[in-house]
Parts: sequence; C-alpha cells; structure tokens
Amino acid sequence: LWYLRVNVIEAQDLQPGDKGRYPEVFVKAILGNQALRTRISQARGINPMWNEDLMFVAAEPFEEPLILSVEDRVAPNKDEVLGKCAIPLQYVDRRLDHKAVNSRWFNLEKHVIIEGEKKKETKFASRIHMRICLEGGYHVLDESTHYSSDLRPTAKQLWKSSIGVLELGILNAHGLMPMKNKEGRGTTDAYCVAKYGQKWVRTRTIIDSFAPKWNEQYTWEVFDPCTVITIGVFDNCHLHGGDKAAGAKDTKIGKVRIRLSTLETDRVYTHSYPLLVLYPNGVKKMGEIHLAVRFSCSSLLNMMHMYSHPLLPKMHYLHPLTVSQLDSLRHQATQIVSMRLGRAEPPLRKEVVEYMLDVGSHMWSMRRSKANFFRIMNVLGGLIAVGKWFDQICNWKNPITTVLIHILFIILVLYPELILPTIFLYLFLIGVWYYRWRPRHPPHMDTRLSHADSAHPDELDEEFDTFPTSRPSDIVRMRYDRLRSIAGRIQTVVGDLATQGERLQSLLSWRDPRATALFVIFCLVAAIVLYVTPFQVVALLAGFYILRHPRFRHKLPSVPLNFFRSFPEVVWSWDFPHVDSEKKIEKLKELVSPLMFSNRSCVLE
Repeated sequence: LWYLRVNVIEAQDLQPGDKGRYPEVFVKAILGNQALRTRISQARGINPMWNEDLMFVAAEPFEEPLILSVEDRVAPNKDEVLGKCAIPLQYVDRRLDHKAVNSRWFNLEKHVIIEGEKKKETKFASRIHMRICLEGGYHVLDESTHYSSDLRPTAKQLWKSSIGVLELGILNAHGLMPMKNKEGRGTTDAYCVAKYGQKWVRTRTIIDSFAPKWNEQYTWEVFDPCTVITIGVFDNCHLHGGDKAAGAKDTKIGKVRIRLSTLETDRVYTHSYPLLVLYPNGVKKMGEIHLAVRFSCSSLLNMMHMYSHPLLPKMHYLHPLTVSQLDSLRHQATQIVSMRLGRAEPPLRKEVVEYMLDVGSHMWSMRRSKANFFRIMNVLGGLIAVGKWFDQICNWKNPITTVLIHILFIILVLYPELILPTIFLYLFLIGVWYYRWRPRHPPHMDTRLSHADSAHPDELDEEFDTFPTSRPSDIVRMRYDRLRSIAGRIQTVVGDLATQGERLQSLLSWRDPRATALFVIFCLVAAIVLYVTPFQVVALLAGFYILRHPRFRHKLPSVPLNFFRSFPEVVWSWDFPHVDSEKKIEKLKELVSPLMFSNRSCVLE
C-alpha cells in the first residue's frame, strides 16, 4: 500500500457553459472507491487556483487510474463537468523523502454529444497544473496505532535489516462454545487467523469440534520489537457452500494479542489464553487457545538500538498528516486490505479482517471512556500516593520518619550534587525490587481494566449500535441527556482549570490594580532578598517551614493561597468589555427576547 499525494495547484482556460457568471470551480478526484474534492476556488474566473493536497491510498500493481474532473457548481445540487483526465499511476513519481517533485500540466478533455449522432467526441477543453507523487517515506496505517504489527515505510529501499525471527505455534483450543446449530445440535468449525506485518496466515478448519487441534507453525521476520502479533479464532460458516446465499458471516470466537517487547529473547512461551468476546449482554468467555511463541534475536545490540529510534518513519514527523487524514486513510486502507484478502486462497472474509484490524475502535463508547478515565487515575495514583505520604511527613504522623526526612533534606541542600544520583539510585532500587513480580507469561486482555465485566447493559447496547443510530427515539433521547450530564461535569472542570489559569495571568495584567501592585512589590523585595541571600539558606528555611510541626500550623488557607484566589477571572458569559450602559442594554436586547424589555425600568433594575 502507498499513500498517493495529489497537489492540485491551478487550472487554465476553462470553458464554462454559462459565460454570463463567474464559475465556482472545484476539482474532484476518484481512485477506485475513494472520492475527494477540493474547496471551491476563491479566484472566480477561468483560471482558478487551489494549491490543495488530496491524499489517497493506492495498492500495487496500480491497476486503477486516478480520474480527475474539474467541475462548476451551477446550482446548489447541480455540477457541470468542465473537463476530465485519467492518470495511470504506474508512471507517477515515487518520493522517498521530503524533497519536492516536479509539477506537470495535464490536458483536460470534455465529452461533447454531437447532435444527430449517438457517438461522443472528445475535444480539448483546458489544462490543469498538479504535482502528483506516491509517498514511499510514510507507513500506511491499516490497523490501530496501539496494536501495530509493522511500522516500516512503504518503499523497500528504506527498510532496514531484520533484528530477529518470530515463531508462532498454534497448537489447539479447548472448551469452545457451540457457535451454530447443525442437524439439531450445536457445533463449531473453528479456524485461526494470525497477522503480523504484511503477512496474514490462516490455519485449516477443524470440523465439528469443541477442542480443535491445529499444530501448525508459522514464522515472521521482525524489524521492530515494539510491535504486536494478533491471533484470532473464528467459526467457519461457509463450508459446503450452503450458507453463502443466505449471507452468513464467519463468527468471531475471540482473539489474542502478544506484544513482542514483553517476550524474553530465545525463550519458548507455551501458555493457554482465554478467548473473550464482548456481546451486547456482557463479556463472555468462548474457550481457550493454546499457543507456543518464541522471539529469536539475531543481534541484541541492534535490538537495543531500535529503542532509540522513532516508532514511525521520519516523514510522519517532517510532514505529519492531520488526524482527520489519518482516520480517513486508515479506513480506505482497511477496505483495500479486506478486498484483497477476500480474493486470496483460502479467502479471508471482510468481517474477519475488520475484527483483526479493530475497524470500529474509534467509535464512541461509554465503557471505553470510563476505562480510559480510570487508566489516567491509575497513572496519577502514584503521584497521589506520594502526595499523601508527604502530607503525613508534614503532619508528623510518624515522627521518626519525619526526622529522617529532615536529615536527608539537610544533606541534599548542603550537597546539591547528590540530588540526581540519589534519584536515579532510588529508581534503580525500585526496578530491582519489582523484578521479582515480573510477568511470567505475556499479558492478555484484562476485563477489569477494560470494564468489560462491569459495564451497564445500556452502555453495551450503545457501543454495539450502528452509525447512524438505529435505536428508537426515546432511547436516543435518554442517551443524549446522559451524555449532556457528563459533558456538563467536564465543562465545569475545564472551566475551573481555565479560572486558575486566568488568575495566574491576572498577576501581571493590572485587572485588579491593588493586587497586582502588591504582587509587583513582593517580586521586587523577593528579588533583592534572593540576590543577597545564599540559595542554600533560602532552601533550608523554605524546607523547614513546609515541614514544620502541626503545633505551628492552622487549618485556615495560607496567605499566598488567599491572595491568589482573590484575583478575578475573565467574565465571559454576560460581560461586554469596553461597552457603556446604553450599548449593554442594546446588546442584551439582541440576545434576549424583545418582549421582556417593553418596560425600560425593569432593564435598569
């Protein structure tokens, strides 16, 4: 897969059908099932300009040409084609870095029906100026960035040598659930699919077995240890051709993801992984799969060196694509991959490819939002624990520990060159201590962390809803009100953060002249004191003040905190700066119904 960049620069000598109006011209580009268009040119005339990039996903061997058409918006829902051209991609320049490619002029042709004849004649209309290239320096993202199995650029000339080999043994599964009924009884025809990099593999189908045994082995070259291999188990619903006419789909039984960076080199991991699937009625265990995995490293030094490299190719950082572009291009890439694999032998159905690539992972989900919130709180939990521990030190909950902290503080202040070595030594000791509890097997899906086992049924039903929604209006209204309540709380928190930031800006903005004057005088006095006082003395005094005994504390807020909270925030809701009273009244009249202002006295009140 390649990214195709089409830079539409300008067009010349257009021939609109209506000579009496300025044309509203735009360019539409089509590549296979992908269609994009530029904005309407601001230069209203027969020589419009755009200088706009259109990005597509193209697949080798580039059988489909790029079709460009220049169109005029003659009515709200009516466009007139002013000219077309077809560009074969086999002859397009391939760019490996950020150097600009040469621009070219392409002739536009217009199909005109000659009166009295049914055939069409092509005549010269105008020409268009473009810069087209196939981007080889990017990696075409066709899977979730969190579970990428390949991060190499498209152009093979930019590939680096492999650092090792990944061996996967798909041994067996046991305890599978019946996925369909056959002759009045439940049955399962299971097969496995594994994806790593550009290589997809599929095992044979074991017919009518809840404990299938495959015993198949596959290998991949590894170019980056920070990648993930995905193994999925599916039920084959297309055996004997009986269900093809009914539109049956292969049913997912579950999948397992293994991150290579969690594997020790040259060690064989043989482990059974649970197959968990989230349904609208909750998470369900569909069985277990037994895998054998080994990551062999050819050069430990090269692998360690890979940790210092950026994850994506350098073009993603020199000329980054926007988030909306990446989402659109990923969708197009997954469509192309599913179409290609659907024609392979044995074929991989569209639903199988989409499940392996997590096509719907970007959709809104209350469960995922809760899980991400608690993930953030778990990350911040360490800082919160340190804060609580420091608060206990300041309040002398354990006098011996507090005295030791005083001694350590004095040593670090008197010998500041020991601060960084002490921090790194402390981190080293923590890492060595936690080595005893390192994972013995590669981690798999955690239902507690993902909140899959505690999600409300309505939240799961919302997660499995189509887009646009197919639920009744009363359910949609209830979910909308729920989302509004959550957004209201988020809005309040964001507003509080903005208030603190505005108060910080108000320190020097003179919006409160007296408070700003006090702060400026304090800054002058503090600067003079700090200039003449050694830093170690200031640090010792500040540390002893913070760690003072509770007998010398009081529960009221401190003076600096009271002073900071006294600063005003920006009143943006009903405040109109630099507007006198008469103009304020007129502004309020514009915003609120005029019926409320029939009596001027009530306005002044």
